[in-house]
Amino acid sequence: MKNIASYLKAGLLSGCLLLSSGCELDIPNPNAASDIEVLNSREGIIALSVGVRQFYSTSGLEAALLYPGVTGREMKGVATFTNVLELEAGGSDLPTFNGNVLGLWSRMQRVMVMSEQILENAPNIPTLTGGTLSGVMAHAHLFNAMALGNLAIAFEQANLETSRTDRVTFSSRAEVLAAAIAHLNEGIALIEATPISQEFTTQVTGPAFNLRNTLYAYNARYNLYAGNYEAAISNADKVDLTVRSEFVYSTLSPNPIYNTVFVLAYFRPRDQFGLPDALFEEGDDRYPFYMTEPGADVLGDRVMTLAGFFNTQTSSIPVYLPDEMKLIKAEALLRNNGSLDEALALINQVRTQTSGDPFNVHAGLPAYSGPVTREALLLEVYKQRSAELYLSGQKWEDSRRFDRPGPPDNLAERNRNFYPYPDQERRNNPNTPNDPAI
Repeated sequence: MKNIASYLKAGLLSGCLLLSSGCELDIPNPNAASDIEVLNSREGIIALSVGVRQFYSTSGLEAALLYPGVTGREMKGVATFTNVLELEAGGSDLPTFNGNVLGLWSRMQRVMVMSEQILENAPNIPTLTGGTLSGVMAHAHLFNAMALGNLAIAFEQANLETSRTDRVTFSSRAEVLAAAIAHLNEGIALIEATPISQEFTTQVTGPAFNLRNTLYAYNARYNLYAGNYEAAISNADKVDLTVRSEFVYSTLSPNPIYNTVFVLAYFRPRDQFGLPDALFEEGDDRYPFYMTEPGADVLGDRVMTLAGFFNTQTSSIPVYLPDEMKLIKAEALLRNNGSLDEALALINQVRTQTSGDPFNVHAGLPAYSGPVTREALLLEVYKQRSAELYLSGQKWEDSRRFDRPGPPDNLAERNRNFYPYPDQERRNNPNTPNDPAI
């Protein structure tokens, strides 16, 4: 990770960013003077704040949703390009030089660099104060946490921060998740102490992105992953389930999933959310919401046409779905020896919903009628998450957490446990760990 120093060339009002990937910032930058100006000016920090969200919502989100989506068997690689074929094959056929794996790694590193630059420099600008400063800082903490969370989903170990001078060291997934949670806690503390200003909303996020709810939602998500069940419930309870928070797109900045799936035609959704027949429930209204005809058979797998939040150039993508909070609470209760009845009630709120969801994601199913045991209800949570949260970047993580059958013996729900580390990383950083077996 020695080639990220040419990380920033920003027009102060445009927020344009030119970055290369990695974690060590030691390559000479011919634009150093303008970089200093950007990082030490109010306009530059605001532009960089817009830039980090813009980069994440396009390049970052494509890698975070689609590549783990293929590995978690939500999507199928249908193009004949080598990178796509390797990702689709998984297992030992996924090499360390795969371009998609490198793309996920390097894009998350880039988000971390931008976020760290904001966190380091924003407090030093005397004209950046009050709710605008707290918003800028909390926003940077959020995207740093998102990048760390995506690395924890895909890799056994990752760096907790980038470095301009040293080769980074690697930490366990538990430590990476803890670092993500720490960023979210800091962001929450900032905006609870000093609520965000209208200026911040106008100049940085716009009205479609709800920073406060998103901070709590991701804190609930990552605390669940980390096994902090009480914290997961507490954070989920603070999310306003009537509020939308979304990434918005335009013809100039198109929906990245639409572009990769429909324009480039690299991937298609697997039928039945990629679930085995025994876990797919007929009559689920989320099925025609997320996928539609025409379908096709590709090398023995049924694939469909993607719909939902991804089938037009300008479709918005939710930053999170409100009903994820109900499923987080249900799972946390079940894993923490909580009330089975309370968990069941939360599951049924998701199953039976026919209206009222801010994003119109409704299951329209009858109430759960299976065994009311911890094991059975956890399996039901997995089923509901697979449908409700389709293509949200979580299925691969879920398949491991719910101890679903996995490789090398079973490739139905995931074809790798973790990705190998990119060759580019290993060549430049002797601290890179050994690759996982599969």
